[in-house]
Amino acid sequence: MHSPPVGSPPRPPRPRAAARAVVVLAAASALVVLLVALPWQPLIALDGDISRATHRWAVDEPGVTHAFRILTDWVWDPLTMRLACAAAVVWLVWRHSAWRLALWVAAACALGTLLQQVLKAAVDRARPVWPDPVDSAHYTAFPSGHAMTATVVCGLLLWLLRLYGAGRALWRTGVALAAVSVVGVGLTRVWLGVHWPSDVLGGWLLGALVVAGAMASYGRWHGSGPA
Repeated sequence: MHSPPVGSPPRPPRPRAAARAVVVLAAASALVVLLVALPWQPLIALDGDISRATHRWAVDEPGVTHAFRILTDWVWDPLTMRLACAAAVVWLVWRHSAWRLALWVAAACALGTLLQQVLKAAVDRARPVWPDPVDSAHYTAFPSGHAMTATVVCGLLLWLLRLYGAGRALWRTGVALAAVSVVGVGLTRVWLGVHWPSDVLGGWLLGALVVAGAMASYGRWHGSGPA
């Protein structure tokens, strides 16, 4: 039986599905960016209503708020997420000699960070301001760096699990952890009053766009030559 070369994932990517996802996510991301940058008043009003409600809960529930601060500052912090991605890159090189795929993953993670910073500077959206804040954050609000980084890293890690044929139990565990991390970090940022809900939505969409773009471009390249 012919075995794939070292560094070649046993399951090829599906560039067409990823390319369709890129188109949909790009359109959705552009729409959210446009509505925030304008700004579109119905969205701003909805952001305000949700944020005021969650801030009241955060003030009234200090125990939950403290737990959320630990999660957002340590478990789901962008640095923690990037270290997880770096570990995956090392694993690809050390265990599989998959240098090109490792560079692809590292480049996608770096691209996500660059896109995030460019949009923060371009949109220049102010963060929520409260008379009784429960947390603080620096720089501008849109998109949420925590939400975007978690989406990029978790998406890339799930992609690697699929590429390397993860078993059903491992795959389900990975999906569950990724879902909890991505959704959880977004909720904590709104709860702690440092982001508007649309900041988090933008981070989710843009992060998913980066992952879909990495999958589509790698799939196209992978199909035209050896991995």
